[in-house]
Amino acid sequence: MSDRENRREVRRKRRIRNQAVSYAVTAVFLAAVFAGCFMGIRAAAGMIAEHRQEREATRQALIESSMAAESAEVESAVAQLLDEMESQTQTETESEYTQEDALEEMVADSINSMTLEQKVAGLFFVTPEQITGVSQAVQAGEGTREALAKYPVGGLIYFAQNIQSEEQLTEMLSNTVSYSAFPLFLGVDEEGGSVARVAKALKLDNVGDMADIGATGDPQAAYDAAQTIGTYLSSYGFNVDFAPVADVLTNPDNTVIGKRAFSSDAQTAADMVSSAVQGLQDTGVSACMKHFPGHGDTSADSHEGLAETERTKEQMQETEFLPFQAGIGAGCDMIMVGHITAPELTGGNSIPASLSEDIITGILRGELGYDGIVITDAMSMAAVTEYYESDVAAITALKAGADMVLMPEDFEQAYEGVLRAVQDGTISEERVNDSLARIYRVKLRGSVE
Repeated sequence: MSDRENRREVRRKRRIRNQAVSYAVTAVFLAAVFAGCFMGIRAAAGMIAEHRQEREATRQALIESSMAAESAEVESAVAQLLDEMESQTQTETESEYTQEDALEEMVADSINSMTLEQKVAGLFFVTPEQITGVSQAVQAGEGTREALAKYPVGGLIYFAQNIQSEEQLTEMLSNTVSYSAFPLFLGVDEEGGSVARVAKALKLDNVGDMADIGATGDPQAAYDAAQTIGTYLSSYGFNVDFAPVADVLTNPDNTVIGKRAFSSDAQTAADMVSSAVQGLQDTGVSACMKHFPGHGDTSADSHEGLAETERTKEQMQETEFLPFQAGIGAGCDMIMVGHITAPELTGGNSIPASLSEDIITGILRGELGYDGIVITDAMSMAAVTEYYESDVAAITALKAGADMVLMPEDFEQAYEGVLRAVQDGTISEERVNDSLARIYRVKLRGSVE
């Protein structure tokens, strides 16, 4: 063969090799475009798995092509491009589909699966006696199963009469959860000091009055006390504690709050409340601060009738609101609105805070920016029952912006009243769904963490 023919043959082989490289890179590009067009942003794990399968198939095909063309350069280029594709796809997927996205999807799926009756029941937090009809609930059996099927309430609250022993309490709560078709809040008032249902019934060490902890000036002491409470509550099966008390004791004659409050100094109370919220919630138990907008200035007991504060909004912004703002900053899951009347906040009327749109939606949500769960104080208190029927009180509270109604005097009347209100449009189903979304973000949060 002549030199001219040799050079021609060399050029021919070079063209073949260059064409192989070009075809391979084009194939990689087309594969990337094809994969990118059909990948959804939700179902991240599935997307990555599919991409890896496509990568392997493409790699094998191109390796075979490169072997046929006797070009190690092709395989190296292909591998590098595919690695870059996988890294970019995984990064984009992780940035586009977050844990928050997953939680919101689970919340939406849960709400969409519920009937209207189930949705309405989910807005109530009641005693086990209120749905079972027994005088004292100390176990959860077939009666509890049937009651939760009929009224799948959002939460159950327990008192000293429900607690006999550690084994009995643990078994009762565990069985109750197993009978519920939906995630369930199990709550108790466990503040420490004089309000310690579980510690007193089971003879556990009491962490003491919050006033004594506040007097130390050490927020870590509040954290430690709350964590102690949360640890034993969670071990029995509770997931909500109606604590800490976030009231500032500005009225020394206030015996209703008294030593349940951390301090008469707003900033000290705020520091303690923030730490207590964190201490509880670090154990997996949701904190519920109380009693918004502030019960520390009153002298009457809302269990027995109206309790009123005459403090102005400016005074409350400088004092009463500070611990609640601190707790909100700490990520408090739930806030209880009290039945106190605050005419300076409600345009001069005497409506209880728990039923006031001005206070719940206007101040707590609008001005303080709280988007967690708002629950009323017990609706069986005289401050409500002396002036409102159970159904009217429940409807008014929900329209005002509350998400959950605690212990209405007549649960069935309240439930049926709210159900009718949603059916006739007095309360929109969208409004109910908004409350359920807040509730289920807390209930399902652990499923995606």
